[in-house]
Amino acid sequence: MPALVLLCAAQFMVILDVTVVNVALPSIQADLGFATQDLQWAVTAYTLAFGGLLLLGGRAADLIGRRPTFVAGLAVFTAASLAAALAPSPAALLAARAAQGVGAALLSPAALALVTTLFPEGLERHRALATWAAVAAGGGAAGVLAGGALTELFDWEAVFLINVPVGVAVGLMGLRVLPAAEPSSRGSLDIGGAALATLSLASLIYGLVEARDAGWGSVQTLGLLGLAGAGLAAFALVERRVRDPLVPLAVFRRRPTVAALALMIVGMGTLFCGFFFSSLYLQEVLGHSALRTGLEFLPVALVIVAAAHLGGNLVARLGAKPVLAGGMALGAVGALLMSGLSPDGSYAADVLPGLMVLGLGVGLAAAGIMITAMAGAGDRDAGVISGLVTTAHELSIALMLPVLTTIAIGSLGGAPGHAGGATALTDGFADAFAAGGAFLVVATVFALLVLRRSDVAPGARAAFAH
Repeated sequence: MPALVLLCAAQFMVILDVTVVNVALPSIQADLGFATQDLQWAVTAYTLAFGGLLLLGGRAADLIGRRPTFVAGLAVFTAASLAAALAPSPAALLAARAAQGVGAALLSPAALALVTTLFPEGLERHRALATWAAVAAGGGAAGVLAGGALTELFDWEAVFLINVPVGVAVGLMGLRVLPAAEPSSRGSLDIGGAALATLSLASLIYGLVEARDAGWGSVQTLGLLGLAGAGLAAFALVERRVRDPLVPLAVFRRRPTVAALALMIVGMGTLFCGFFFSSLYLQEVLGHSALRTGLEFLPVALVIVAAAHLGGNLVARLGAKPVLAGGMALGAVGALLMSGLSPDGSYAADVLPGLMVLGLGVGLAAAGIMITAMAGAGDRDAGVISGLVTTAHELSIALMLPVLTTIAIGSLGGAPGHAGGATALTDGFADAFAAGGAFLVVATVFALLVLRRSDVAPGARAAFAH
């Protein structure tokens, strides 16, 4: 269906930008003068704005209309991409990355809501959501591949410039292909709730990012984390009383949806962090070029896409529980394999096996997570739930990367230019992968305890059999 292809193309571009800068980070650092400890903000600034505003974007899609919200978000994303390519300083680049996140927060939930409402409940929607999940999971690996090729053949600016012609083309086609339906809800945007949610998430993520330097028990860290907790509590109170809530609290009584959101954060967060640490290991320790590093992620991207499609069929046959638990367990095995990195290792022996198993496991679970979260979503609440799902997807790396980076840096006994630098870096990356594996083990147990085998869209098995 042309509409599905178009929506997935836009989502692919959005997810690509989470990881496309990974391989370009050394070039960006050398050109703009980034401090090493600030490099992760080139990723986090995007995911923070993206994740923090997704709930508002999902609600806007319901109130304003999905097609206009999609097109407006695409316009902002495209313009911000051009600004990022022209950035003359670290501050300008981070501002442009945050603006990209704002645009993505509008277009992504609108696109997922369109996918959900364009396809009827059952096998047809399962297949569409499996395709969406393949794009969401595979886009991260493809971003490393694209970033490596563009950085090597042109320069780091190309990883942002590529979005401009693609964004213009998708926007023009969207006006022709996507249905111009009436808004599915009436009311007003909950600006107060959106501000509370965004500020709370910003405090949480900033506290996690800066905890390594300030100390986990410092006044700054505890204050920021406490502020985040208080803000989220205030958000819940506001949503309970406001006439048109940003997120109806009844959504959080849907056990399958809440479980899927938690699994999304851990699973996709560990996978995307795996791309981040692997690309740095291949370049900084093994000395691979940006292009070679990007090409080395190609088999992983293919495995993730295939696994996501397979996962969609398995959920229809078996239910959500065995697929999600099995996928998380496989991902844990892959992450733990990666914890054996060696400073004199190789791509074939140290990186590829573990990364393939990690991608296979999380790819299988990704389709089940999408299907479980959106199960039973009607036209009225599709935008809200889409916003929550995409929020969890984008916050996954924004929450997991600071934690795993802190673990990695805690093992550094030297920097790459000093004696023992490569060994210290490798030990740090290995510890981060071991921690990621532990998180996935906990996620496996969580899926087994919380999910039921019947947690899948009503009639899915019958539709599949038919």
